[in-house]
Amino acid sequence: MIARAPAGAPWVSFVRQAIAALGEPGSGPPAADAAGMTAEQREMARGMVERLAARLAADGSDVEGWLRLVRSYMVLGEQDKARAAASDARRALAGDTLVVLDDRDLRARLAQIDADLAALLATVSSRARVGQAEAAVAQAQANNVKAQADLARIEPLVVQNIVSSQQLDAARAAAAAASAQLASAQAALVGADARVASARAARDQAALQLSYTRILAPAAGVVSKKSVEIGQLVAPGQPLMTVVPLDDVWVTANLKETETADVTPGDSADITVDAYGGRHVRGHVESLSPATGAKFSLLPPDNATGNFTKVVQRIPVRIRLDSPADAAHPLRPGMSVVATIKTH
Repeated sequence: MIARAPAGAPWVSFVRQAIAALGEPGSGPPAADAAGMTAEQREMARGMVERLAARLAADGSDVEGWLRLVRSYMVLGEQDKARAAASDARRALAGDTLVVLDDRDLRARLAQIDADLAALLATVSSRARVGQAEAAVAQAQANNVKAQADLARIEPLVVQNIVSSQQLDAARAAAAAASAQLASAQAALVGADARVASARAARDQAALQLSYTRILAPAAGVVSKKSVEIGQLVAPGQPLMTVVPLDDVWVTANLKETETADVTPGDSADITVDAYGGRHVRGHVESLSPATGAKFSLLPPDNATGNFTKVVQRIPVRIRLDSPADAAHPLRPGMSVVATIKTH
């Protein structure tokens, strides 16, 4: 079985010429009789051609591909001027610089944060400061151990009336003070590390903001629909251009639902490109859409109104090319093709 998804008005005109050559029903002997066709055969052929004409007029296959939109990612709420921009129809590789925004303010901010971080590291993370903080923790820990031991020795003596209650209260106060001193020394040591971590995070955030001033190509392709010029003010999220990867294209064949019963992923396909005079490209079925095309439309049909007319639906079938596109005959998204799928 062969499922076809042709497109294009020239095919419809050709089929209509074939219908005219077969003649109208009940008319006199047409030109087809010269080939030895009987009237019954002529009527059968005419019906087949008419169905094919209707099918050609409704079906559509075209080339699809990713259209990767390039936007400004400045998230500070500031407008900035473009200092450089890629030209339209230029080929770009993934990671190439397409637009450079004015980055003087962000560079100054990053330099200031770097200086603040260096000063903090000099005062907090120096060897002398770290040694003093660790020594303070060790001293507070030793005082706490001694105070707790003194308290443990005095408590039994109070029961035996060997020491006074006043001495017991003093020992308890000393133990509590030693515990508080130890907690304070430990908090001071942890707080220094936290201030350094906060300063490093602020520096990383400033560096990230600076990186947004250089807008890179998300994929290899051709720059198109460029809407930014040098000196133009751009806003966060503003579309600047589109990158079209011509090396990653496929064909979408909109088959009738009655033609997809035997179509499965992996079936071979022959693609004829209208723009190149019927040039053939080989491919295979990659997937079938999980829903009809009408279900993905802006206003999907609702058949629960009681006024229902059955219409044959279209199911998009994705066809992946078996080989890379020819550089001399590139397949561009939106081009019309005729796809023939060979099923088993």
